[in-house]
Amino acid sequence: MSQPGSDLSRRLRSRHIQLIAIGGTIGVGLFLGSARAIHNAGPALVLAYALGGIAIFFIMRALGELLTYRPVAGSFATYADEFCGPFAGFVTGWSYWFAWIATAMAELTAIGVYVRWWLPAVPQWLPALVALLALYGSNLLAVRMFGELEFWFALIKVVAIVALIVSGVVVIVFHVGDLGAGASFSNLWSHGGFLPYGVGGMLLTMQIVMFAYVGVELIGVTAGEAQDPKVVLPRATNGIILRILIFYIGALIVIMALVPWNELSPSVSPFVFVFEKLRVPAAAGLINLVVITAASSSCNSGLFSTGRMLWSLAQRGHGPRPFARLSPRQVPAAGIHASAAVMLVGVALNYVV
Repeated sequence: MSQPGSDLSRRLRSRHIQLIAIGGTIGVGLFLGSARAIHNAGPALVLAYALGGIAIFFIMRALGELLTYRPVAGSFATYADEFCGPFAGFVTGWSYWFAWIATAMAELTAIGVYVRWWLPAVPQWLPALVALLALYGSNLLAVRMFGELEFWFALIKVVAIVALIVSGVVVIVFHVGDLGAGASFSNLWSHGGFLPYGVGGMLLTMQIVMFAYVGVELIGVTAGEAQDPKVVLPRATNGIILRILIFYIGALIVIMALVPWNELSPSVSPFVFVFEKLRVPAAAGLINLVVITAASSSCNSGLFSTGRMLWSLAQRGHGPRPFARLSPRQVPAAGIHASAAVMLVGVALNYVV
């Protein structure tokens, strides 16, 4: 039997891995979940993201060491099998598969909901089905197709956040525009203090915070298909702390400096609110597009990671043998078929409900 990772095609280039690493840390949780989190914790949300980010950083540093030791597609499940025993590898692999299946179902629902923002007459299940079929087909073509999709998905998210941070800093420093008069970093502690609901309020947001970081581990799953993994993967994992500082903490500080946290609605994305106040044309529509992109990226990652995890599990005798086969394009087609079929349950639920 071939070793896990030895038969997959190493066609993910450095630019793919770097953008996958960035995109993996930016999800729907930041664009939408942060609204409720700000309402529950106030400016202390920045501290919550910092604490979560520190934990994620050390976890990824440890994973980076293992990836350098042996870069394989099964990643942490393979390492659990090797260092902690077969049962640990079995539980880790199947738990990860299930978690991503559930996440992908939620993201497909999000796609249906936000497409209806533009096209209310379209049934919610239809955009979800179209998105699943498109991503399913692209994942079957070649791993490089996954890399290209994630590259552009991540770029869209990065551009949106950088645009908010840069324009926000200009408003704060030069006091221009509708938000200029009240914009100040002092807004972070002038409305009930930095911890308006105490430490307890901050801790209650940790579930939202950690969900927002889902996908950061995807770097590990790409290990079996990355070109020059022992150079590229450590570089990607080491850069995680900087990405968290910029895209999460930086964005939230700018948002709450522009608008006092207690004036932000928990039901409206703070990104939409700020962009509208900055008089960005069609701000709500643009953020809606970014959210759909983030949800599509997450679903795409779900198909990629679950297919590879099923392949790795089968390679180690923890899953059905057919999942251990690769297609002529060197992708784990059987695992992708199975994962997509289960994800269809999410589409069906949108049809029924």
